[in-house]
Amino acid sequence: MVDYHTPVLLEEVLHYIEPQNKRLIVDGTLGDGGHTQAMLDAGPTLRVLGIDRDTEALERARQRLAAYKERVILVHGSFSEVKSILTRQNEREMDGILLDLGVSSRQLDVAERGFSFRFEGPLDMRMDRSQEGPTAADLLESLSDFELEQIFRKYGEEKKPRQLVRLIRKAQGSHPIKTTFELSQILSSAAKPSRKPRIHPATKAFQALRIAVNRELDHVQKALEDALDCLAPGGRMVVISFHSLEDRIVKDFFRTEAKGCICPPKTPVCVCGRKSRLKVLTRRVVKPSAREVELNPRASSAKLRAAERIHV
Repeated sequence: MVDYHTPVLLEEVLHYIEPQNKRLIVDGTLGDGGHTQAMLDAGPTLRVLGIDRDTEALERARQRLAAYKERVILVHGSFSEVKSILTRQNEREMDGILLDLGVSSRQLDVAERGFSFRFEGPLDMRMDRSQEGPTAADLLESLSDFELEQIFRKYGEEKKPRQLVRLIRKAQGSHPIKTTFELSQILSSAAKPSRKPRIHPATKAFQALRIAVNRELDHVQKALEDALDCLAPGGRMVVISFHSLEDRIVKDFFRTEAKGCICPPKTPVCVCGRKSRLKVLTRRVVKPSAREVELNPRASSAKLRAAERIHV
């Protein structure tokens, strides 16, 4: 029996995206298909267009969703391509979109993907291994000290990124860093001894490299903009993030699109002409219950925000 990734905040997703009586919902980060399966079960007339950059995830989802046949369309690609993907499917608009921005348990637990310091494997971290592009090992070799420091500081929120870069360069003096264990050991040597460290000392740096390799924040911003253009009036946008930078992008986007006018505060009459396009449904960010975190500890950092397309 296949061990599928456990979808996070499942009940909350169904509550906010309202799959009942919907025609088409896009699951922009399909993964193993858990959210999609639940939406299809809740909406008997619903069709779901599932998108994922990971060909292995698409194959697992194809097996999981085989019983739903023509109600599911699976596409290999990035959620930031949602507008062009809909066009290729001869669809003008969608009634909802779900973006679950986390890395799946399956990706973390497969050593050869190189996402986790818990397993020995090549330092890869690419979501889409079918496409050519730099791996995490490539970035460590090709980026300047300043560029690498910026990645650790911005994406990993590391307090001492320069120290980490110095350790990496020292190790590279003898040989290239090619595996997860090598990098983990190097980064761990910078940590102060602690009886009960809150997180592994390599956690933030690994996260930062993954974000940089996959250009995740760029994809999030473009996906939000294009998804809103394709969202039918009354359609719902639901986003689950696991990183403060991703959540900030979503929060700011929802706030801007709900406000409409962006003229300076002292402008007596609006001259920008922007109209509100979204109504924010989550006044506060939605987090998993204590019970869910107990059953699935990897859900602990999940944050959900939702908004609805305004009729204009």
